[in-house]
Amino acid sequence: MRKIKILSIIGTRPEVIKMAPVLQGMKKHADRITSILVSTAQHREMLDQILRVFDIKPDIDLNIMKPNQTLSHITTAALSGIERVIQETKPDIVLTQGDTTTVFAASLAAFYCRVPVGHVEAGLRSFDKYNPYPEEINRRLTDAVTDYFFAPTARARENLLREGIPDKNIYVTGNTVVDALQYALDRSFSFDQHPELKKIPLGGERLLLVTAHRRENWDAPLESICEALKELVDRFPDLHVVYPVHLNPAVRKTVHQVLNETPRVHLIEPVDYLTFVHLMKHSHLILTDSGGVQEEAPTLGRPVLVMRKVTERPEAYEAGVARIVGTGKEAIVKETSRLLTDERAYQKMARVGNPYGDGKAGTRIVDILLDQFKA
Repeated sequence: MRKIKILSIIGTRPEVIKMAPVLQGMKKHADRITSILVSTAQHREMLDQILRVFDIKPDIDLNIMKPNQTLSHITTAALSGIERVIQETKPDIVLTQGDTTTVFAASLAAFYCRVPVGHVEAGLRSFDKYNPYPEEINRRLTDAVTDYFFAPTARARENLLREGIPDKNIYVTGNTVVDALQYALDRSFSFDQHPELKKIPLGGERLLLVTAHRRENWDAPLESICEALKELVDRFPDLHVVYPVHLNPAVRKTVHQVLNETPRVHLIEPVDYLTFVHLMKHSHLILTDSGGVQEEAPTLGRPVLVMRKVTERPEAYEAGVARIVGTGKEAIVKETSRLLTDERAYQKMARVGNPYGDGKAGTRIVDILLDQFKA
């Protein structure tokens, strides 16, 4: 029986997290799958950090990242590099995950080379091309050239059907982030390994975990978010804010200008995935503009306030575990204060469960590929 050759592409930390369960699944079928992993290293430092957690080593590293890189640079460098790799390796399918610029470039390169594309996490839509930016257009363009659509939810499948994608090409698998989260929770961990976190009371006092870095939130929206955090710690003496600050200079400049020296606001360097999972587990409440956190927090029973105008992950707020609050200071303070003072409202959001899957998405995707390619 012929082995199927799968070329998987990663470029950022979220892609590694969500592709890891698929890569681990392919390892179990090494007699039937030749797996080749390519990294564009769109985000160098944060990518390398997460690769170590999952014990993943790319076979090919394009190393495209450069200081102050633009979206155009990422697109063209990834496109030409991945096209060259496809021509050299001649895969049966190119597998991408999510909605980064690496994903779009990889899918376009595969199309140019007439190689089928498999898209993990296909079908997510906010229906606003600038929110999130550039991810909404990246995923729409990726799905325009995709052949195998691995939709995480029934809602994502419905989005694809409305766009004219044949039902036979869509597979509802659950989201691989739930698989990755369960893997991380099963690993041994201690905050003693992290010098900055050892200084923060993670027991008796309430912890508010914050992530905010999206391009559409740079400058004034991010400043508003930071001002809201200042008011919250002033209003609630038992509240500690932990904010792992993204490495992007535009994010760091605003965050440190507003929040430096603010009591009980802990601005720390980005943490590895295991540490972040356990920070979520120990938090009382999460404020984020991240997509992945909206999918992870429900498993841990942590309410999420989403600091964006819209979300492409409506399942969380429809289930009641997340609420969209935008980036305005007043709204953030109001909704966070409500959950910090109203135990009934808090518990209503905390006890929902995860609408994104059962932790077996990676296995399902690998099984589908083996079946479709008769490997």
